[in-house]
Amino acid sequence: MNLWQGLVLGLVQGLTEFLPVSSSGHLVLVEALTGVHFTDVTVEVSLHVATLASLLVLYGRRLWEIVRGVLSGDAPSLRYAGMLVIATIPAGVIGVLFHRQIEEQFHSLVWLGVQFLITGAILWWTRGPQGERTVPSTGAATAIGFAQAFAILPAISRSGATVAAALRTGLTPTAAAEFSFLLSIPVIAGAGLVEGRDAVLNVAHIGAVPWAVSFVAAFAAGVWSIRWLVVLLKRGRFYAFAPYCWAVGLFTLAYALWHG
Repeated sequence: MNLWQGLVLGLVQGLTEFLPVSSSGHLVLVEALTGVHFTDVTVEVSLHVATLASLLVLYGRRLWEIVRGVLSGDAPSLRYAGMLVIATIPAGVIGVLFHRQIEEQFHSLVWLGVQFLITGAILWWTRGPQGERTVPSTGAATAIGFAQAFAILPAISRSGATVAAALRTGLTPTAAAEFSFLLSIPVIAGAGLVEGRDAVLNVAHIGAVPWAVSFVAAFAAGVWSIRWLVVLLKRGRFYAFAPYCWAVGLFTLAYALWHG
């Protein structure tokens, strides 16, 4: 990996991990367009760690409040933690049952393009009045959980699907963002652990400077993208990402058909 590949990979991962445009979909598309295949799982693991770190910088205090509340028996904290658990279950179950089928279609550009179009439709669906709830109900947490499970597909944005579901079930924009990002912590950490089983940190092979650049770029881009997304949510502009997803989807379909 050279310096520019590290920078591009870090920026793509950091920006698209949290913005509702699908990080996995963009990485697959970048690989197809550039011919560069990032096969070293060490790089993938380090980028997951970087984006997880950016998430903890912004939401670590809130997470610690919930943990302390659960340990002390605080009822609101126990309820909130319970909603996070409920919302985590669908993705885990569906991931275990359909992991192989999803992997088989992971690099299909036609399927990728269709998913980008679906992500755009999901984002456009969030237009309308804002909710007033700050904590999801059991039904809302279940709906958000199934939205996250749907985002196992590579070009379905996890943040887009979960925030959209949270907004449509009546959460305020700030509460929707918080729940979605807290819900992503075990997902990102779990992905890092799964990939990390086969990872051996070989900085000499990867290149110390490119590796460090990719890590810092992913971390900084992650912090920036989370803050920007929350601002757009508060302004009721979450759907503004829809045209971008549609454009990328149409481009991906055209590229796939052109290249057979």
